[in-house]
Amino acid sequence: MSQLIKKPLLTEKNNLLAAKNVYVFQVDRSANKTQIKEYVEKYFDVKVQSVKTAICRGRARRTRVGIGRVKYWKKATVRLAQGETINLFEGN
Repeated sequence: MSQLIKKPLLTEKNNLLAAKNVYVFQVDRSANKTQIKEYVEKYFDVKVQSVKTAICRGRARRTRVGIGRVKYWKKATVRLAQGETINLFEGN
């Protein structure tokens, strides 16, 4: 699975969680917790303490031709070990 993590989710709430070593990513729907944990540990070179996942419902979107649906997507909440950080969020 080459594209396991699609993008980090940067919101106000997630920025507050980043101060507590918790980071949120949009991930592939077929990924499980162990795959996400191994990928984050390998790619970001950090120690992961726990992973929580959730399937988020796709919502209705108005388009020019009518109303369409956004597909369901999966998010992963990753808690890092004490003292670990991901530099992606600090802008380095």
